[in-house]
Parts: sequence; structure tokens; C-alpha cells
Amino acid sequence: MTTDEIMSLALGMSGYRRVPEDSAIFVPGNGIRKVLFGLDVSTAELQLAKTLGVDLVIAHHPPATTTEIWKVFLRHVEFMTAAGVPEDAALAAVAEKVEGLKLRGQAANYDHVPSVARLLGIPFMNVHAPLDELGRRRMREQVDAVLTRGRATVGDVVEALRALPEMRAAQTTVQLAMGEGATPVRKVVVAHGAYTNGGYPVARTCFAHGIDLVVYIHIDFGELQRLRAEGRGNLIVTGHLAGDSLGFTPFLRELRERGLKVTTFSGVIEPIA
Repeated sequence: MTTDEIMSLALGMSGYRRVPEDSAIFVPGNGIRKVLFGLDVSTAELQLAKTLGVDLVIAHHPPATTTEIWKVFLRHVEFMTAAGVPEDAALAAVAEKVEGLKLRGQAANYDHVPSVARLLGIPFMNVHAPLDELGRRRMREQVDAVLTRGRATVGDVVEALRALPEMRAAQTTVQLAMGEGATPVRKVVVAHGAYTNGGYPVARTCFAHGIDLVVYIHIDFGELQRLRAEGRGNLIVTGHLAGDSLGFTPFLRELRERGLKVTTFSGVIEPIA
């Protein structure tokens, strides 16, 4: 396979029509048979790949904040408006974070890791939002299965997410970070696949507009404390590696079915079949 074919596979599986701003092919490659895949790849991991003799390194997380990466964060607006949040309120919820990401993009050395890959002659790419979308869909399916049964509670959603193989295999556990398990739930936003979590502003906006439960894969403690202080809504945190790995499993399966030998490392959770 080629790096273009691998990227196209990820896009097709996740419904993306173009490469999002948090994903890229930094060093293209052809005739790829051996792949090293991990959440985070830096210069040391590229040297490891050289030693292992792989044909391609795929990172999940982008190696740096780029100038356009803020556009992916706007997916939170899509998630919120789809659940009934007015667009103006949703845009206001992401405005501060978007501004911060724009400034980080101006300061970041976005070429550091890719330049090392070029010097080592190792094909290198990262796939972020498309794989997160695959994971979001799997979580959404679990949530919807609970909601369709009727009389669903927050605790029912927690247990449904814990039942996913990647969640069971992780060292972390799906946590009810805020709220009560017995609370009835009707409207849920699974806020994953928008570069990073929406923090306090996104969750607060959801709760203010009738959404009972928000699902994040992680959240800063200070942001959580602000939400708890207001005492409104319910928040589930799945765990970062477990949440991300939900999107890896179907993608890695497709790569292997196409004859690629994929070695995983750096936080990838592969459930035992």
C-alpha cells in the first residue's frame, strides 16, 4: 500500500471527504508492508522505527499544533447543534479555545518531528480526527442502544460504555465524573473527535440547553471543578487511551486484512480476541 491509500482508507471508513487539519502525510511512501502505529510519535520513536526496519510510522496524535488545527475543534459545534443547542450558543462555547489554538499554532515548531522523519528517510503520517470519529460512532452506538430501551439512567450508559472491549482491557475505567448513576437520561452528547475535549464551556452549554449527559474521553481537573460547582448535568469520562483505541481497532483490522504487518505501541489498547 501507499501512504495515500492508507489515508484514503481512514477517510472512507470515517466519512471524511478530505484530510482534516489534524491529520497529514509528512513523508510519503510506497510499497508499505510493515507499519509501526502508536498514539504519540516523537524523534526517539522514529529512530526506533529505523532500527526495527518498518516501512511506515503512523502516529495518532499530530506531532505539533498547526496553524489550522483549530478548525477541527469546531466539530464541537456540530455535536452541540445536532443535539439542539442553538448555533450562536455553540459558537460562543468554543470561541475562547479556538482563539487559543490559533495562537498556539503560530508558536509551535510544526516541522520538528517531520523533519527528522525526512532526514531518516522514514515514511511518516498521522491520522487523528478520522479515527476518533470511528471511536465516537462506537460509543454513540452503545449510548443509543441504552436510550432505545427506555427508562435509561446515567448508570446504564456508564455500564454500556464499560462493556466495550477496549474499555475492559484498559488500566483506566469509565468514570462518572459528575452526577448520579440513578439520574434518568434522554439526551446525550458524545463529544469526541473534535481535536480535544470541550472542557467546561462545551459541557456547560450542553447542560444549559437540555442535554442530560456529556461523554468526554478526558477533562482537566480545574474544568471539572467548575462544572461541579454549578451542580448541573452529568459527565462521563471514558479514559484517554481507551477512548482513542476504540477508533484504532477497526482501522488496524482493515490494514491487516490488506496484508500489512502492524506493530502497535505507545498507548494502543488491542483487546484480546
